Amino acid sequence: MGHGHGHGHTERTAAAAHRGRLVIVLVLTTTVLVVEAVGAVLSGSLALLADAGHMATDAAGVALALFAVWMAARPASARRTFGYQRAEILAAAVNAVLLIGLSAYILYEAVGRFTAPEPVDGPIMLVTAAAGLAANAIGLWLLRRGQAESLNVRGAYLEVLSDLVGSVATIVAAVVITLTGWPYADLAVSVVIALFILPRTWALLREAVHILLEAAPRDVDLDEVRRHLLEEPGVTDVHDLHAWTITSGVPVMSAHVVVEEETLANGDFGRLLDRLHECLAGHFDVEHSTLQLEPAGHADHEGARHR
Repeated sequence: MGHGHGHGHTERTAAAAHRGRLVIVLVLTTTVLVVEAVGAVLSGSLALLADAGHMATDAAGVALALFAVWMAARPASARRTFGYQRAEILAAAVNAVLLIGLSAYILYEAVGRFTAPEPVDGPIMLVTAAAGLAANAIGLWLLRRGQAESLNVRGAYLEVLSDLVGSVATIVAAVVITLTGWPYADLAVSVVIALFILPRTWALLREAVHILLEAAPRDVDLDEVRRHLLEEPGVTDVHDLHAWTITSGVPVMSAHVVVEEETLANGDFGRLLDRLHECLAGHFDVEHSTLQLEPAGHADHEGARHR
């Protein structure tokens, strides 16, 4: 009495719809990386060097995101029944780890330079940071819609956002250095960039780990799901109810549904099953669900039973 609901797992993921925008962002990020690296060498700015390093991490992160989109689009197989959609979440986790490592490096370098600040060429720093700001603003605009739909795209979006904030702060420091010659402005901005990156990156890593551990989606209340299922005529109990996320935008649910003997005897379980799937899709946006209809007492023969 199980039901193989007619949904495959090879459809495009949420990130796939934004592949072209990710490619453009990758080109912009790589270009700015080269410009900032050259500017950092010419000006002696740690803030530019930190931003260039951040850009390098971003370029790798966006490339990872694109690779994950490609992997996720590969069809399911007998060994990988959900295909490679989880690759997007792995890419988001890797992005987060890289950003945390970069932040730690920036803080380490800044502390060392506070005791022996180096001279910085303000005008070169200013022009380079302004170019980075323009590129980041374009990238942010391109990814603004996708970041609300895909954790993978959100990772790239957060990287570009932190780059934009870094560019703004670097411009401020460049103006201060140009007008006053005060070298500590460059170091202060380096610390600000690192501290800005960390909390947002931690949130991204926490969400990725949440999905990798197959925890219930944050917007799905299983008690509420159970209540809705029990409201269907003929349903007397729901157990072994599980919900998890394959990748962004692809929640999955399974459950054992205990049904009155009369409903089973009358052959109404097909219509009941359709109503239950419609309930999950309509109220909880869960299109992929597997429900087993069973008579009372059947759970005693199933071995381990979960909530």
